[in-house]
Amino acid sequence: MFRLVLTILVLGIFTLVMLPLQLIGLRRGWSIATSLPYTWQRLAWWLLGMRVKQIGTPAAAPVLMASNHVSWLDITVLAGLMKPLSFVAKSEVASWPVLGMLAKLQRTIFVDRSRRQQSATVAEQVATRVAAGETVVLFAEGTTGDGNRILPFRSALMGAAGAAAGDGMAAVQPVAISYVGVQGIPVGFSDRPYIAWYGDMDFVSHFKRIVRQGGLDVVVRFGTPIPFGPETDRKAVAQQCFAEVRCLVEETRSQNLHTGQVFSPPPKNAKQTGEVRGRLLGQAGEEVVNRSS
Repeated sequence: MFRLVLTILVLGIFTLVMLPLQLIGLRRGWSIATSLPYTWQRLAWWLLGMRVKQIGTPAAAPVLMASNHVSWLDITVLAGLMKPLSFVAKSEVASWPVLGMLAKLQRTIFVDRSRRQQSATVAEQVATRVAAGETVVLFAEGTTGDGNRILPFRSALMGAAGAAAGDGMAAVQPVAISYVGVQGIPVGFSDRPYIAWYGDMDFVSHFKRIVRQGGLDVVVRFGTPIPFGPETDRKAVAQQCFAEVRCLVEETRSQNLHTGQVFSPPPKNAKQTGEVRGRLLGQAGEEVVNRSS
């Protein structure tokens, strides 16, 4: 309970202080508009007890990143690694309490999936930012998954990379996010859905559980950038990104890659191991629902 109260209190105060500065910075184009969200996410790492390991190097601009999507935590993870950084998200996120406001402050590009004709407008916005040297992350599955399987990548916005390059070449870089441990204990097939946020899960309950359990270990792997020019087939690039991200995630799991940092003291016996795993699994069984699609 103490960790939960502390997290809400500190993030709340920092947000109130940051908000007017961020709004002014966005309107006037100040560099602080990219630094404040980065600082906020890094603070969230510390409060949530997250340990993030980066493998590989983000490609130089112009680049569009195509990532798998497991949870709302993905934004905190990636936005604490890179700046300037923005995301592409479904339009519904803009109206969500708290998350919607934070997404706007991160300069998220919102897309209405019910209006297919809007894809061209969104692609133009993405291309403009990528061409200006900003990294844009596309959660190419189009939704969150259960943490075990990766859904096929959608290609609709991949062409923005080509538009950003003009007559030259840009790149699309695969990015793989893996949640590999809790308090130093590896998570397996049956555990991952309780870290993931998907289906009809309630955000507040999920947030409380993540904060209370603490010690979440995450590995982010940057794949090989894929050249993208005016004649590049966006569907082929989407398939290639999907294949590489899936491969990187499976490789991370098989190698049991942790953060390389000091974890909490390991459990002394099987009983303690069960207690730690129980904190992960025991509080959310009623929240998990099957994906309708």
